[in-house]
Amino acid sequence: MNSQTSRLLVVDDNEMNRDMLARRLERKGYEIVAVDSARQLLQRVKDTPVDLVLLDIEMPEISGLDALKTLREAYSPIELPIIMVTAKNQSDDVVKALDLGANDYVTKPIDFAVALARIGTQLSHKRAQEALRESEERYALAARGANDGLWDWDLEANTVYFSPRWKTMLGYEDGEIQDKPEEWLSRIHDADRDRVKEEIAAHQKASTLHFESEHRVLHKDGTFRWMLSRGLAVHDASGKALRMAGWQTDVTEGKVSDPLTGLPNRLLFTDRLGRLIKHAKRRKDYQFSVLFLDLDGFKMINDSLGHLVGDQLLMGVATRLEKCLRATDTVARLGQGCIVARLGGDEFTILLDDLKDANDARQAADRLMKAVTAPFILDGKEVFTSVSIGIALSNSSYDEPEEILRDADTAMYRAKSLGKARYEIFDADMRASVMARLQLEMDLRRALERGEFSNFYQPIVSLATGEIVGFEALLRWEHPTRGQLSPQEFISVAEETGFIRELGWWNLREACRQMSEWRTKYDAYSDLTMSVNLSPKQFLQPNLLEDIQSLLLELGLPPTALKLELTESTVMGDPSSAIEMLEQIKAFGISLAIDDFGTGYSSLSYLHRFPLDTLKIDRSFISGMGDGKENGGAEIARTILPMASNLHLDVVAEGVETSEQVAMLKKLHCKYGQGYYFSKPLSADEAGLLLAEQPTW
Repeated sequence: MNSQTSRLLVVDDNEMNRDMLARRLERKGYEIVAVDSARQLLQRVKDTPVDLVLLDIEMPEISGLDALKTLREAYSPIELPIIMVTAKNQSDDVVKALDLGANDYVTKPIDFAVALARIGTQLSHKRAQEALRESEERYALAARGANDGLWDWDLEANTVYFSPRWKTMLGYEDGEIQDKPEEWLSRIHDADRDRVKEEIAAHQKASTLHFESEHRVLHKDGTFRWMLSRGLAVHDASGKALRMAGWQTDVTEGKVSDPLTGLPNRLLFTDRLGRLIKHAKRRKDYQFSVLFLDLDGFKMINDSLGHLVGDQLLMGVATRLEKCLRATDTVARLGQGCIVARLGGDEFTILLDDLKDANDARQAADRLMKAVTAPFILDGKEVFTSVSIGIALSNSSYDEPEEILRDADTAMYRAKSLGKARYEIFDADMRASVMARLQLEMDLRRALERGEFSNFYQPIVSLATGEIVGFEALLRWEHPTRGQLSPQEFISVAEETGFIRELGWWNLREACRQMSEWRTKYDAYSDLTMSVNLSPKQFLQPNLLEDIQSLLLELGLPPTALKLELTESTVMGDPSSAIEMLEQIKAFGISLAIDDFGTGYSSLSYLHRFPLDTLKIDRSFISGMGDGKENGGAEIARTILPMASNLHLDVVAEGVETSEQVAMLKKLHCKYGQGYYFSKPLSADEAGLLLAEQPTW
């Protein structure tokens, strides 16, 4: 592990919380390992050494407290700092955690600035303790003074001996620097100087075990160099500091280079970007652009093939990006080669200097995407990836590097949302759109706990008898300012953030509870069924069936009362695993349906292998049926219905709106219908009143 990068382990079973915290910490320069449970946590720490653990207290299977206890049996608080993450009302758990050896805690929702400060405090303390243990070796090496600059400060006389090597590191001859502390302190960067003085004072007062500071020092050539300065004070019997001695090491290369790829890191990139922004303000005709690149599907590659292959992929991508830029003369020369940088994780940035117009940036983005699309041979396997690119063009409104980086990042997210493997150029409308989406994400997270979701129920009718045989539960969100929102307006956001697991489970639980109530209340509907949509992320949950079994047992609802609806894409992603899971669900007695059949993979070769009960024909195939006009969708419906009959599958036709469509479906022996001809989706109370009427169509 690079000495300049701290590796943190984030343990949280909530994917949204875990990924959000991991990404923000990565952007602060930390290397992150994220896991979703405390299973085999001790072995994980042994296999992948980490500097600090952020451990959620509330987790299934193995709680954070149990995991803390196990870790403390192997590592002391100094060897492995552990910060617990807890809800505000879990004060008892916090006390237990501290008793078990937790170093600190943060509360949910996490105040990132507070969390960052507490992480920094624990890591600093860990480094100080480690440095103390290694002090004899360090100072023995310093005494040799081969490559480091030594200094010796007589605090009573206020004079400092600077070795010739110390002076040479800053570009000076031996006689050009006097023996005054100001020769050092005055050359420290304005942004670092007060901090360094505080660190020196703290050590002289014995508040810290040793002095260690990274800061920028002005070189004779006018540039700033990053220096690591270490030292130790000698105190008299009363505790007064008499002398401080130590050495200085030039760490500029490590400070501004990404340890994995060797590319410039965020620090150097933003430094160069800041210079270009100032240059552009002086020359109004000067243009440059920032390209923000993010690998598509990198997390899946990392999770499936391992972090070693993931690191190899990042190094391969870095090499291709550099070669691609060197091979063209349309990007300008930054003098020190800072063209492509790695910000962290799978994020890269590129600075294109002295552009003629925006087309230069577009052409560069095209070349970069093509450079990455060819397969990478990693660990004997072909690995494919692509990049989504956001482009921000320079303009006079930018004052700080973070502003143009933010806009390039925004454009990259737009490229992701439009299908990935593409680029987008930032504009003002994009920012408004992204802000609206971020607001929707924040509203979505609060909506469940505020009780803003409800289920609406649309009847499913037997075409033979005209009677209601079941309902489909349709999720609705009563947004406090936007009114009622349909799933099309928020489900995709819930899927991307991982919130769909919590939301989908609420939908399923509420639908089953409502069905249990109706079956008990209305004797005529004791065989009524409830159809509930299951998202791909829910379907992949390892304890899905056990959770459903527990729910049905709690409600006293037989498995035959529930029908789970899945899309074709859900089961076709990994057909073999899907079949195994579906067979387990079917064996328990729950019915299975493929929703919107014909709009996805439509793989007939696999259809007969899935243990299904029902096909739901998409409304696009029903519209136009029976109106006397030629309709391709209707012909597809005529093909699907006999096929389903041969496979002993029931068919539900969605989107039924006219009596002519009902007549045509009956003629084709379709068993069930659903749509506005029978009823719109109803609230629970409205659906209950409809059942009380016992209608027939």
